Amino acid sequence: MKKYLLFLLIIAASFYIAGCSKDKFLQDGSTTSDGSLTEAQEWANPDFARNFLNNIYSTLQIRYDLDGSGAMLASGCDEAVNSNLNSSINIFNNGSWGPVRTIDDVYTNMYLGIHKANIFLAKANGSGILPAAELTTSLPADLTYDAQIFRIRGEAFFLRAFFEFELVKRYGSMVIITKNLTTNDNLDLPRNTFDECVNEISLDCDSAIARLPLNTAAWATNNRGRATQTAAMALKARLLLYAASPQYNPSGDVTRWQKAADAAKALIDKNAHALYNSYSNIFLWNTTNSAYNTEVIFATQTLNDASVEMANAPISFDGATGRTDPSQNIVDLFEMKTTGRPIGDAASGYSASAPYTNRDPRLGFAVLYNSPTATTGLFKSKVVETFIGGKDGIGTNNNATKTGYYLHKFLADGAVWNSSSNTNVRKPWVLFRYAEVLLNYAEALNEAQGTAQTTQILSALNTIRARTGVAMPALQTTNPTGNGYVANTQAELRKRIHNEREVELCFEEHRFFDVRRWKEADVTFNQPIIGMQITKSSAGVYTYQTFTVENRTFAAKNYLYPVSQTELNKAPNLKQNPGY
Repeated sequence: MKKYLLFLLIIAASFYIAGCSKDKFLQDGSTTSDGSLTEAQEWANPDFARNFLNNIYSTLQIRYDLDGSGAMLASGCDEAVNSNLNSSINIFNNGSWGPVRTIDDVYTNMYLGIHKANIFLAKANGSGILPAAELTTSLPADLTYDAQIFRIRGEAFFLRAFFEFELVKRYGSMVIITKNLTTNDNLDLPRNTFDECVNEISLDCDSAIARLPLNTAAWATNNRGRATQTAAMALKARLLLYAASPQYNPSGDVTRWQKAADAAKALIDKNAHALYNSYSNIFLWNTTNSAYNTEVIFATQTLNDASVEMANAPISFDGATGRTDPSQNIVDLFEMKTTGRPIGDAASGYSASAPYTNRDPRLGFAVLYNSPTATTGLFKSKVVETFIGGKDGIGTNNNATKTGYYLHKFLADGAVWNSSSNTNVRKPWVLFRYAEVLLNYAEALNEAQGTAQTTQILSALNTIRARTGVAMPALQTTNPTGNGYVANTQAELRKRIHNEREVELCFEEHRFFDVRRWKEADVTFNQPIIGMQITKSSAGVYTYQTFTVENRTFAAKNYLYPVSQTELNKAPNLKQNPGY
């Protein structure tokens, strides 16, 4: 970390504390000789503590725009191509990524959040009356100062753990800082080891779990958007899944996988969450009953605009810029609805002349493809024309799709932009949802115990596949009916779990890191990005032909982010990640 930055953070925090002393809620009458409140008096007011905590939440990032022009991380891996070929997101793909050319460099922002959390945890201690209660998972019934601080300290532990994990999953390790540093401290510190980071983040998660309430409907009514016990459990389950994966567990220690499975199962057993019955509306919170639905475990604050639609909708829709163009590589992973089989399976029923017919419904929810009829593949009740010469087709203008596809996930049909009367839609960035927990459990249990737990593994996967509106045929161990895909070995289960993760979680920033932690990126991300070129005859017949959109480069060093040269200049002991 850099000393100059921390100095600014300390000064900013001091001004924040000083500014809060003027807030109207501070009415206890205790003042210093000049009439102002002391710092101790300010922290003794739960409203002040809550306001400080709220400021920590502001560090969470809404991830729909990483380059100032609507780029998403999906375009930094094989999920998509950005229609703006000059976007900085492309440095992930073209070999120019390095210490002096970075994107998604969250280093400073995450340490800002950690610093705020450390201030909070140092100052918001309560009177010390509740040490025994802090060892339980129950929330004190009354809302005395100590009861409030007891709970919101749990939120601070969760937020610190989240910021720590965001650093570790990018840079491989971080400098663990759990105290409120000052400019008198040595700030040129070496990074801790990966295992030390995992242990620290786990401890913070446990501290949060011990203090936070479950995400029940009654609690969520007045506390929407705040961290809960299950949010901390979801973070711990994801952390341990990463720690067990080949990137960080090269020896294949199965005990790590079992710990990850146990962490996910503990959350499942809370029965506090369930899959939402509308896959397409999980992320759109203007829809009735969608906001804070039971599938969402934790999310950022909500955007209330149409910027995501303006950036990603097909170009014929009110001047949208079609930024995130899904690849054929990802479209091919969606199975056949009728048989439940991959399209490459000879018995799947897939037809190259009707490639979008009878596919997994999640394909249409996630990707906008050429509308073959006036009733399918629509956006805002209008056809999407990605064929050559169509209003949204390849080459129509500079922003037109590069792959033959546009993003649909996260886009609201009801959003209106570039109009005299615009309609905004509230949408958060969902950080944890229940479907991921089920997938984490299935993956970890398969790696820990394999076919000894096939029933439990398939149950988790098939719960997702059976979602209302999706209803994909179940994966199974035998195939008496001819429908449904057989997965009855550990290797076959692994293949189906990996595929199900991409299909269910596509464009949510999981694949970018999943393929890395599986240690498969040097193969998968070095493949060409494929698109679909569609021609339409005078008789209205469509012909489909795949083509190479672009070649990509992935080097072994790209498994981790480079530490920016600016940070290294300030703190040489951080050391650079290998290869940069």
